[in-house]
Amino acid sequence: MKVLILAPHPFYQERGTPIAVDLLIRALTERGDEVDLLTFHEGVDHSYERFQIYRIRPWPAVNNLRPGFSAKKIYCDIFMFFRFIGLMRTNKYDVVHAVEESAFMALLVCPISRIPFIYDIDSSMTTQLIDKLPVLKPLRPVLRFFESLPMRYAKAVVPMCDALAEEAARYRENNIVVLKDVSLVGQQESPGSASDLRAELGMQPDRNIVMYIGNLESYQGIDLLLQSFLLVSQKNADTTLVIIGGAEKDIEKYKEMVSQMGIDEQVYLLGPRPVGQIGDYMVQADVLVSPRTQGLNTPMKVYSYLDSGVAVLATRLSTHTQVMNDDIAMLAEPDSDDFSKALLKLLADKELRNQLAAAAKETMQREHSYTAFRQKVHGLYAQLDTSKQ
Repeated sequence: MKVLILAPHPFYQERGTPIAVDLLIRALTERGDEVDLLTFHEGVDHSYERFQIYRIRPWPAVNNLRPGFSAKKIYCDIFMFFRFIGLMRTNKYDVVHAVEESAFMALLVCPISRIPFIYDIDSSMTTQLIDKLPVLKPLRPVLRFFESLPMRYAKAVVPMCDALAEEAARYRENNIVVLKDVSLVGQQESPGSASDLRAELGMQPDRNIVMYIGNLESYQGIDLLLQSFLLVSQKNADTTLVIIGGAEKDIEKYKEMVSQMGIDEQVYLLGPRPVGQIGDYMVQADVLVSPRTQGLNTPMKVYSYLDSGVAVLATRLSTHTQVMNDDIAMLAEPDSDDFSKALLKLLADKELRNQLAAAAKETMQREHSYTAFRQKVHGLYAQLDTSKQ
């Protein structure tokens, strides 16, 4: 088949959705499909057999596109829509695989061309908009109606978690294929290995490390994490919090907050590190944390966390519980008191940490490997092949 993937974000970047799109491209090209990708102007090219990248050229140009809803993203979507129309006129595609809001572009264009489209749902756009602009809460029913349209008319809907699948099931009865993310441990290559954090930061070899990896957007719960760690530091002074990832603006914001809280000697914001080295960093931690407070979709990092061999602490919200349970992770309410108590419990009980980590790793290797992801993709596209005959 000849497939056009619409990816309205920078590609490639080392963060959730672009990584998931890269895995999709890899799976499709391994199936033997020809794949074109239409994406934003920012990012690094990747190379596969039978694969071609097309990029928009916005003018005036905008830079530093961040995850989530923004005026910059809407501006780039306009250029992407017209480039999409141009590709549909000049190339013959068997299917369009539309990620995120590009499903609305496919909804408008694909019926005219009589080409089916797949709606790949990475997050709830309504939830994102309201979280960003709470003034839109009264418009929730209207926003949900418009968000449902591509779910109703797509050939298939591909949510990345069970919560989004339940949302899609409100509008259609079939062809909903949950395509969960996978652990990146051992999947990504990067030159060199990660540094020895304890040596790099001048820490004693036996000092505990609590680690967060990911972007520093508000929905990730970094404020909750810092408030919880302040309580932990008052009872366990031999623990360090290491935060990896984030844009420079966010890093500076949280460095200032850490300083005001008086825990700047115990908290390190290291900025981004190569994805290929993340596994090396994770195994140096005693506890990995995901303090997320908003959203339905499960953060991609969670799968790598659970595959790392290190105990995981996360908030007891659906964004986590659709993948985690009490057998493979420590779950806490999304408030600083409960989260700090859970963290202190893990730090004090090495046997419990080992037990949770071992159970989590076994679950990830059984249910969330790249092999399982590829089989789901191949199965979905095999159904499309059959329906064309």
